[in-house]
Amino acid sequence: MSTTRKIFLFVGLIIGMISICIFTITRPGTTETPKGEGLTFTQSGQYETFLLPDYAAGVLTEDYKSYLVEVEPGIKIHVLEVGSGYPVYLQHGNPTSGLLYRKVAELLPKDQLRLIMPTLVGLGYSTKVPTNQHSLKNHIRWTSSLLEKLDLGEVIYVGQDWGGPVGMGALAKHPEMIIGAVAMNTSFTGPEEEIDLSTAHALVKTPIIGEMVTEVFGSIFSRLPDVQGDPSSISKEVLELYSRPVNESGNAKAPLALMRMVPDGPNHPSSDDLHELEKYVTGLKIPVEIVWGVNDPILGAGLDNMRQTFPNAPVTETDAGHFLQEEVPEIIAAAILRVVQKAKE
Repeated sequence: MSTTRKIFLFVGLIIGMISICIFTITRPGTTETPKGEGLTFTQSGQYETFLLPDYAAGVLTEDYKSYLVEVEPGIKIHVLEVGSGYPVYLQHGNPTSGLLYRKVAELLPKDQLRLIMPTLVGLGYSTKVPTNQHSLKNHIRWTSSLLEKLDLGEVIYVGQDWGGPVGMGALAKHPEMIIGAVAMNTSFTGPEEEIDLSTAHALVKTPIIGEMVTEVFGSIFSRLPDVQGDPSSISKEVLELYSRPVNESGNAKAPLALMRMVPDGPNHPSSDDLHELEKYVTGLKIPVEIVWGVNDPILGAGLDNMRQTFPNAPVTETDAGHFLQEEVPEIIAAAILRVVQKAKE
């Protein structure tokens, strides 16, 4: 075989391997729906029990309920619930789960408050879906369906990261429900100009490069300590709470898809929904408190925007980073209790 032919074969082999790699990492993923065992009975009705693995169950008290709610055929949202009484709906963001609120829940009176902690589709133990199904519109619809099926009545809303627009967007479809809110590092507004939320978001929005950065050369989960005020607040054990159910599900595409859902300008698919949400949120006449992590490299600079959204809301600034629930749960719990009290007056 001539040297030229060997070179062509070698180059062809390399191109083939690269093509296979690109095809593999850019696949959209399949729908992976969890299965429960038996029934869990709540104040809202009966739902499919989901048995938590030991590493997750071990960080919760025995009085927690863990169940699945089918919000659409084949789409199930995992819900953690503890306590009884006044409903408080707590929504996390990317790439965590309802477990993010476990420390906050420890500090709240379970004999007075019913704490509802759902997990976004694609994360935790909720159904995993192909990347093209991750849109703000879909997540709002799925969460709205959850609220309908739980029939919580009036609720206090707590939200951070994507839990802000998804949770509040769902409540906007049920405006009679929300009577108080605690907003953390999040946003309820859409961009008016071209802008990237962070360097990481700018990088991963590019096809192939995003997959390489988040799936080949590292993972979104491994970088979570870097966005904290205190990196030690997210230990290896805490990372496993969020990463294992996603990585072991057979479809780990949600974290990247949710990053790409973040708008980088007025023409982004999420922008129209955010502009509609902004109209709803700025018209709310309810008690609101803002708790903010100023050392958040992703959303920390957005406090002024949140102040404009809720100009009359008391603001508590903390040294926390993006996932405040891991760093300052006592401050969040205190804000929730104050809002509950104001809502009841």
